[in-house]
Amino acid sequence: MRCAPGLSQMAWFDNLKTPKIKSVVVPNDRASRVPEGLWIKCPSCSEILQTRPLEENLKVCMHCQHHFRVNASTRMAQLFDEGSIEEWGSDCRSEDPLGFEDVKAYRTRLQEVAAKMDAFDALRAGDAKMHGMPVVYGIFEFQFMGGSMGTVVGEKITRVLERAIQKRCPAILITASGGARMQEGIFSLLQMAKTSSLIERCRQERIPVLTLLTDPTTGGVAASFATLGDVIFAEPGALIGFAGPRVISQTIRQQLPKDAQRSEFLLRHGFLDRVIHRKDLKQECTRALWRLGKHTCRFPESIQF
Repeated sequence: MRCAPGLSQMAWFDNLKTPKIKSVVVPNDRASRVPEGLWIKCPSCSEILQTRPLEENLKVCMHCQHHFRVNASTRMAQLFDEGSIEEWGSDCRSEDPLGFEDVKAYRTRLQEVAAKMDAFDALRAGDAKMHGMPVVYGIFEFQFMGGSMGTVVGEKITRVLERAIQKRCPAILITASGGARMQEGIFSLLQMAKTSSLIERCRQERIPVLTLLTDPTTGGVAASFATLGDVIFAEPGALIGFAGPRVISQTIRQQLPKDAQRSEFLLRHGFLDRVIHRKDLKQECTRALWRLGKHTCRFPESIQF
């Protein structure tokens, strides 16, 4: 069939008006040239920070002094004398006493986290020195299942305190935990009583125990040994408490103060001895332990604070 002259000209004109353009994908080389992890956003003041200067500043924001969370290895490097750390108990592992399983088996979850973290549980323990003063330490690893306290964590804290009594030297426990580990049920809750009883034994033996509460320290850890030390220090802005603010508000049907459960709030209400900036922690912790233990612990005569 032949089209009328007017219609064929119209179709030709429409093709000119709406040409077919092929989409062209331009490769973005800029994104691939920028290494990951060079920048980080401060959760407090929203400033964009360079990673290297932040690490040189002990992971403290240069603008608002927000204390970022640090792992156990970084904490050990910041607090203890170089070359003095002798870690032990790293082979302790949970045996999954309940055979717990939710989305996946607890045993499988432990294996996955252990492979990723190169650690078998949420506490690292050992012997070290602070300005030449011998101490026994226990430091939580929050990245291991939220620093939750199960049978292994409770056992290692017990060994830390028993070793402090045996060596007649102070103990320092640094917490960062979401509380008891639900996958171990009642066995996890029993660690609260177990660790608290060892704190009391240290007190009877006049062995000083310093607990340093970092962000976050909550649940069964906050409700047991963490708040029973002879000296209780905390980092600025750390979340410390048993239940979360939302749970408390729903329970008492009242709005909590904005800074409730933060270390500064607890200090004002007598739950802490001091809130200390990270750059001063090593000096102040050493001084406090030396003053508490100078008459009851075995310290080198050269140490004076």
